Parts: sequence; structure tokens; C-alpha cells
Amino acid sequence: MDGKPPAAPNAAEGRAASATQIEVGSLCAVPVGKRRQVGIVVGFAPHSELEDSRLRTLGPRIAGPTLGGNWLELCRFAAEYYHFGWGEVALPALPPLLRRLPTARSARASAAAAQGAPSGQSAASAGLPALPGLVRGHALRAEQQAAIGAIADSGGFAPFLLFGVTGSGKTDVYLGAIERILARSDGAQALLLVPEINLTPQLHARLCERFARHRVISLHSGLAPRERALAWVQAHGGQAQIILGTRTAVFASIPRLRLIVVDEEHDSSFKSHGGVPFSARDLAVKRAQLEAIPVVLGSATPSLETWHQAQCGRYRLLELAQRASTEGAVPVIETIDLRRFPAEQGLSAPLRAALDLTLARGEQALIFINRRGFAPVLRCAACEWLSKCPRCDTFAAYHKVGATLRCHHCGWSKRVPAACPDCGNQDLQGVGQGTQRVEESVRQTWPQARIARIDRDNTQGARGASRAGAAFDAVHAGAVDILVGTQMITKGHDFRRVSTVGVLNADAQLVAADFRAPERLFAVLMQVAGRAGRAGQASRVLIQTRYPQHPLFAALARHSFGEFAQEQVEERRAARMPPFVHLALLTSAARTMEQALEFLRRCAALQEGLPQAQAVTLFDAVPMPLARLASESRGQLLVESRRRSDLHAFLDAWLPLVRALGSRGVLRWGIEVDPQAI
Repeated sequence: MDGKPPAAPNAAEGRAASATQIEVGSLCAVPVGKRRQVGIVVGFAPHSELEDSRLRTLGPRIAGPTLGGNWLELCRFAAEYYHFGWGEVALPALPPLLRRLPTARSARASAAAAQGAPSGQSAASAGLPALPGLVRGHALRAEQQAAIGAIADSGGFAPFLLFGVTGSGKTDVYLGAIERILARSDGAQALLLVPEINLTPQLHARLCERFARHRVISLHSGLAPRERALAWVQAHGGQAQIILGTRTAVFASIPRLRLIVVDEEHDSSFKSHGGVPFSARDLAVKRAQLEAIPVVLGSATPSLETWHQAQCGRYRLLELAQRASTEGAVPVIETIDLRRFPAEQGLSAPLRAALDLTLARGEQALIFINRRGFAPVLRCAACEWLSKCPRCDTFAAYHKVGATLRCHHCGWSKRVPAACPDCGNQDLQGVGQGTQRVEESVRQTWPQARIARIDRDNTQGARGASRAGAAFDAVHAGAVDILVGTQMITKGHDFRRVSTVGVLNADAQLVAADFRAPERLFAVLMQVAGRAGRAGQASRVLIQTRYPQHPLFAALARHSFGEFAQEQVEERRAARMPPFVHLALLTSAARTMEQALEFLRRCAALQEGLPQAQAVTLFDAVPMPLARLASESRGQLLVESRRRSDLHAFLDAWLPLVRALGSRGVLRWGIEVDPQAI
């Protein structure tokens, strides 16, 4: 767990290892206390620094995959970069079934996978036709063909930024490059990463349609344990040529990997926040470097870090300036000043008029609000009581469906009280808008329209994925007139009949304290705007705001990410923010805020006397933005350096002292390199 290769077994254990043919990359049963757990052999040494009395006999090798050197090196790099133990990265990178000591059933599953048992149907087995040379019935444009050629013909490690407006056919470029790479050598494999699980079914079907003679598998945490293990082993064994997955798939064992694609590379879902806080996008680039292969980062709104790399020439920029379909129309983006046109039930008069015209023409509309539930807070009109979460420094949202109060941070919930807990008043009102309230308002205003809502509340649970799929199918089939939803409706969906998009509550993110908030808002607005006008009809995107003169909206109206990015990059440079500095965040959680902050102060004092401390800046220990979460008080201490190497040199020297300090009064602490929010 300390990031170093384990000591070699003693002589007797060496003979046992030889007898069972244990080698680097083998899975073995390892004694831990009175139990045995799965471990990975990462190396051998002629002797141990430990006394013989402290050595334990290594258990037998477990039947299963032998992990390759590049895979082990990727895990080692991630452990060192994020300052965790090697085992803390490598073992969770395996599917859950492969991390357990084998039973007869799991052994049969592994054997079946090794023999090529299907996991994810190929187009050939499903009877779907292949479409060689054509994508969705249209020929590739010259700029798409040029991008495919640049990717496929690159030699060795080659990072690309594929920057294309929404609807420009970035996926066509991915598929074309994959096709060229797979055709070049037998057994070649490609990895395609997407930010969310709900994007995989539609893309999986499209891959199967295009690559009828190859096996396509999906790999993500939403799969059943046995299905996930089978898919992982198929990728490891080479039976699967195309691996489609979410962030955890960056750690899939793919021995003949020849291309990596990261779609929507800017998406924050690529950053893990449980266990090791790794960035799948950044590790994809590192993996491509280890494998000496091309990696493509695709987005209509790249992260500013990736954009800066391209502007500096470290990444090669490939640009798609036109929509893929000749009939596709760029939507007109307008702002509605809520100071002039106050919203009633969430909708302003200009937006209502636009929706009237859309329905009269028999077209579809989207209403986007990135807040689920009925209202963000429940309020007593008599004493101003508010529905605060008892465990967090935030409000519990009012969900009219189910009549519950729910905290969207810790999961706490309870039934809506019949009367105010403080004064007994029964006049409790929902304040603000959520998807449920907007849906109700839309149904009341247009009772003749067919309305659908898609958010996490109605797509969770055992049947959540099928409900979401059915809802999206209804939209595609024209059986929905107005779709209300959160970010789930903005990504990767080709809604051909949508001509009007309404955006509610954009200001909430515009005024957020997070330095990445403008970047994220611009990205989501560009994504939702990209759903309109895809079949060539005139289309409008109407954004309700109290700040219509904000430069972000001006750049958005001109569909100019470059203009927006340049302004943001200069702000980041002046404010000493990434990508011009490198950050690490030490966090603590305790029963009281004073305990959490006192631990961080003691950690900060440990820098004294460290020569590496001269190249970094440690800021004061402060409460986290959400200071209380799930009944725990949380603090943070920010570490900053102008050079990445100086930051890691300091962390290498400082964190062992932090670990030795002890955690008196602290429930837990953690380190996050390249934090997404501070």
C-alpha cells in the first residue's frame, strides 16, 4: 500500500512461487492477518529488508488474467501522481469479481470469458447491417476525412484535440479513425471513453452497426458484477476489439491497444471523487504515452487546460467548423432579461410565446433547468422557517412527487411536515423552481401538449435505465412535444424535431464562487443549444437571466468558444489559477470545525524546515464551501506551485510527515491533486 514493490519471498517461498509459476502480473492469495485477500505480484527482489519472522508465505496463484507491464506501470504512475499506495489504485481497477478469492462459480465465469463468451452483442450476432464508408446516410466532409487521416497516420504517442461545434460529426471522426486503426493490424483494439453511463447504450448500438465484424463491449460500473467481469476479461484476452466505457474503463487491461478516444473531454464526470480522486482524461493521455499510440480528446467546449495545451502546441488541434448534416441549422441564441420580463411559474412571457409558436408548428421544445425536485427549499410564510438539511449546511429540496424533503448532497429525506415545525402554520410554500415544478407549470399552461420529464428522480432504481431509454425513444419518435430535464437531456442526443430550447436558472452557476463555474456554464449551454435545429429548421435558444450583458452570453450568442476561452485564460493567468499554477487540496473531516481546522494547521506547520517548501505556497486552513456534510465538519488547506514538479516534490516530502502526525480528533483526511473545485 506504500507504492513500492513488495519484498521478494524467502527461499522456500521462492521455490513455491516457481512451482506454481507465479510471475509479475499474477493474481495471488495474500495472507492479511487471519484472512486471505487477492493481491497482485508487481516484482521480485533477491532479499527482503524485513526480518524473516515478519515474512508470510505467499498463497497460490489465482486462475485469471496475468496483467501486463504497461497496465502495472499506468497504475504505478497514478499512485505516484495522486499520492496513494500502488495497491489502492491497482486493486480497485479490477472488476469486483476479480478482486475476490475465486469460487467455483467465478472460476467458471472467467473460463467462459476466456473462451469468448459474448458480453455485449456485436452487430453481426444481432443481425444488424454494417455501413462501411457512410455514417447515418451521409458522406464525410473534407475536414472530417482530414481529421481521420491525421489521427490514423500519426506515429507513436500523438495527443489530439478534436474541437468541433455541436453536431459537427465528431463521433463520425472517432469511428473513422477506429476503422482505420483496426484495419491496419489483426487484433488491434480501441478504447472509447464517454462521461456518463446513460450515453453508452445508444453509442454501443451505433458501434455495433458500424463494426459488424468486430466485438464491441461496454464496460462501466452499471453492469452486473458477472457481466462486468466477463467484459473486462474479454478486453484483456483480445476477444473484444472495441471497448466503450466510462472513467473506470481507463484502467481496463487492453494488451493490443492502438487508439484512445475521450469524448466530451471537458466533462467533470471524468474526475473520480471516491477512493483515489483520479482524472480519467489525464490518465488516458498518460496511457497513450506509455503505449506510444494516438489519443483524441473531443469536445465542442474543451476544458481550459486542454485548450491551453493545444494553443501552446503540445496537443495537435483538429477543428470541425461546420455541422455534419448540410441541413443542420445553427440556432439563434438570445437572452431574456428577467428584470423586464419577470418569470411566472418559472417561465417568462417571451419564452411562453416562443413555446406557443413551436407547438403551433408541430415542432418540439426542450426546457432545461439543472435542478431536480419541485422546489429547492420549502418555506413557512409566517415565521420564515426553511427546510434545512439537519446533516448538511444546505437546504433539503421539496419533492412534490412522493411528498418528501430530500438533501441532494447526503441523501437525507423525510416526509413533508403537515405544519411548520417551529410555529405550526400549515401554509408551507415551495420557493424556486425544480424540474417537477416546471413540468407541472407546463402541463397547466399547455394541457393539450404531450409532456415528458427526464432527470435523476425518474431514471433511478432497477428500471431507471429502461425508463430513461423509453422516454428518449418517445422524444426521437415525435411522441413528446415538450421535454423538461436536467443535464441528462443535453449530451449526445440527436433530437431531429427540436426547434426551441428554453434555459431556466442559468444565473445560479454564473454567480457561483467556484472559479470553474463560467467554464462549466458555457459548456452546458453550448450542449443544450446544440440539441436545436439539427434537421435544418429555424431554431432558437432562449436563456432567462438577470445579467444579459455578461460577456459569457455575448460569446455564446456568437457561438464563439475561442472568444470565451481567451477571455477566461487571461483571467486565470491574472488570478494565478490553473493551468498557470498547479494545485493540491488537503481536506479533513471531524465532528467539529475547530477539530478539522486544527488538524490542518498542524499539517501546515510540518512544512517548516522542508527545503521543498520554498517552491510552494500553503494557504490558510478554511472551511470547505459545503462546510458541513453528512453530520461532519470539513476543512481544507490549499497547496499551490507554479511548477508541477515542485508541487510533487513537496508532497513527496510533506505527506509522510502528515501520515505520521496522527489524526487526533479527525475522522479522516485526504489529498486531492488537481482539484476540480476549491
